[in-house]
This record gives sequence, structure tokens and C-alpha cells, in this order.
Amino acid sequence: MSNPTLVAGVDCSVRSTTVSVCDAETGNVVRRGRAEHSDDTPGAWYQALLRACHGLLEGVHAISVAARPRRLVTLDTERAVLRSMSPFDDAPCAETGEALVVEAGGPKAWAEAVGSVPGPDSTVTRLRRFARRAPDTAKRVRDVMLPHDWLTWRLAGEPEQAMTDRGDASNTGYFCAATNEYRRDLVELAFGRDVELPEVVDPARIVGRTPTGAVVAAGTGHNMAAALGIGADVGDVVVSLGTRGTVFAVSNTATFDATGRVCGFADATGRHLPLVQSLNCSRVLDGTAALLGVDLRELDRLARAADSGAAGLTMLPYIEGERTPNIPYEAGSLHGMTVANLTPANLARAAVEGMMCGLADGVDAIREQGVPLQRVLLVGEAARSGAVREVAAGLFGVPVEVADPAEYVALGAARQAAWVLSGRSTPPRWVVESSCLSAGSTPDIRSRYSAAGLAAWSGA
Repeated sequence: MSNPTLVAGVDCSVRSTTVSVCDAETGNVVRRGRAEHSDDTPGAWYQALLRACHGLLEGVHAISVAARPRRLVTLDTERAVLRSMSPFDDAPCAETGEALVVEAGGPKAWAEAVGSVPGPDSTVTRLRRFARRAPDTAKRVRDVMLPHDWLTWRLAGEPEQAMTDRGDASNTGYFCAATNEYRRDLVELAFGRDVELPEVVDPARIVGRTPTGAVVAAGTGHNMAAALGIGADVGDVVVSLGTRGTVFAVSNTATFDATGRVCGFADATGRHLPLVQSLNCSRVLDGTAALLGVDLRELDRLARAADSGAAGLTMLPYIEGERTPNIPYEAGSLHGMTVANLTPANLARAAVEGMMCGLADGVDAIREQGVPLQRVLLVGEAARSGAVREVAAGLFGVPVEVADPAEYVALGAARQAAWVLSGRSTPPRWVVESSCLSAGSTPDIRSRYSAAGLAAWSGA
């Protein structure tokens, strides 16, 4: 039997880098590596990538990188990283984003320009903050990249022209996925002048080779790689239950949401990936477990012991403010408390239901943009919770499936590498296992959740 053709996918996440080496035809993972970041800097990301890849890449024919777009990478005229930029200069800032939107003519104008209204942690918002907080360093900037762009550029041998894909470019707030063009006027508005940006290339294009001769793919953003790894197609909406909750769907058409709830991103295949993010997901469960003095397994047992609806106890889980709805300074709260229902089991159940209602709001926001939704795919650590599955089964109005646990971002990057290597017009079909949830009956927890929210936001 001949040896399989191997490809590698890299997931550069917040605290670590994961590498999955896969069979290019089947997607079966044959080797894995992982390394922690020493700190949150480009040099630390690259060193973690090297450590995670150590001893794994023998026989690998292609590699692709996916990374979170959470930091700004700027290079000077010598193509060196400008290390003097502090984390504070690159920090999310709601006020900066709001000011930029006003200067561009308001949310509707910005959404029409690029499909998304920039938030506190958008690249374009970080650019404005950097220019205002570190003007002397900003004057030295030649290139602006996202983490995946920079890592791909390094792997490809630092070519004169850096390259990226539509997916991660659409994370910036100055790239329009509908026209596949940068809006350089928005870059200038934010930064005060134009800069060098990575060329946006076809997702199946080769952008370079490693020193060992492996093909380097264009790579993509974190959520775009996850969609590719899980095999999401038109009609699917992925609900990712991590520290933050993310809801995204594959669509053939671009979205333009002036409310700012839905980001009009591109996916990694040439289509679109409308996306909603919640600031409050698994941390809600962590915090509730800590309050009750139990671990997550016991929290799950308590939540499943309570009746659906938590006997009228409703949690608005805005422990870090919220992005959907856009209430960055709101605090969480409990509603409907009585002597009878204020029990550990009901509190655990209310935490799960509140968290999931927030994500259901995200699904509805995407549906309201005219995106066809036929199936929900649950992924992430919290999707293993029995209580989460019980609530999800009756909440979204469409069939719900739970994807088997896997490193889907690294798998998506590997699938892109396999696509580039194949020369085909579409990515290879890799089988992703999932289990269907039986539709459950729940009391109208969404209406109570919404009523509690209206009361809180009106000051009632």
C-alpha cells in the first residue's frame, strides 16, 4: 500500500499553536503537535509554530496557516516587526471604533462599504488607536498585516509581496468581500495615510515554498478555517461554544448589516461567512460553577436535574458586556427570583439557558439577513455538556447536530493545503462525524429572556 500524501494545518490561537498533519485525500490525522506561546508577540508565535512543527513535517507536501486576527502586525521599511508598539496601543477600544464610524458617515455607510461595522477589536480600529497613541512609531510603518499573513509570509521565505486570502482580509474592516477590494480610503481615515497591505489571492493559490520544498498555501482566518474544517456548506450555521461564542454561516451572497450585529465576512472558499460573536459563552458556565462551588461536571448534573425553564429563573449572562446585542457596558443579572426557584439546580439551568439564548439571538440575526439556515452544527468544549445539548435541541428552530470533538481550525488549514496541492476547483471532501440531537420541547425561554433584557435595558 502506497504512503498517503501528507499536508499540515497550523492553528495559531491565543495561547498556543497546534499543528495537524493529515492524509490529503481523507483528512485523517496522522500526527499532531502543540506548543504554548511565551508571550503574545509575532516572534513568540513563530517560535511556537517551529516548536509545534518539530519532528512532524517529514514527508509533508503542503502547509497552511490559520490564526486569530486579534493583534496588529506592523513592519518598518526593513520589514522588521515594530516591537515598540505596546499591547495598550493594540488594545480593543469601543470609543475609537465609534468615532471612526461617525467620521465615515455612520454605521450604514461603513456597512455598505465593507459589509461590517467595525468593532472595538477590528484591525481598522486598532490602526486608529495605534496612530493616535504611538504617532512616532506609526510614522515608521511600511506594512500592515494580520497574524496569519505574517506567519505565512515567514514560512514562504519573506517574499517582496505578502499575500493573504479573502477570509482573513475581511476581518480587517477595510476589505469588501462583495467586491474583493481594499477600501484604502478607510485605511487612510484610520491611520492618516496609506500603507502596504497583503495581496488578496485565490484561496487555492500557492504563495511560496518552505526551505524543505513544501508548498505554502494562502492560509486564512480562524473562523474561516473552522468552517472549512467542519465542512460547513450553504444552509449550515455553526455555533461555536468557546470562551466567546461565535455563530457563522456559509452563504453564496454577501451581507450588509448596518446594526453591526452581523459581520459580512468572506469564507475560505470564495463564498461568504456572515458571523456574529458573543462575548459571553463558556465563561458563563465557569463563573456559575465557581459561584456554586462545584466543577463543570457537577454544574452540568445540576442543570439537567432542573426542569426546562429553570422554574422562571432567567439569567442575562452579560458578565463582560455584550456585542450582540451591542451593550458593551451592560452587566449580567438574574430575573424572576422567588423563594421557591432560587436553588443551585435552577441557577445552573438558568446559566445554560441564558448562554444559549444569547447564541440563538446570533442565529436569528444571521437569519434576518436573508441567509438560508437548515442545520445548526454545535462545536467547542461546552458542546459536550448534556444540559447544553438539551437546551440547544429545542432552541434554534432547525435540526441540531453536535460535531465530534476535533481541532477544526487546524483541520481547515490542512484541508486548504490539500486543496492547493490537488489543483482541483473545489476542496477535497473530508468526512466529519456528527450526532443528531432529538428535538426537545421547552417552555418559551426565549420570550422570558427577551423580556428580561428589555426590562434591564430600559432601566425598569
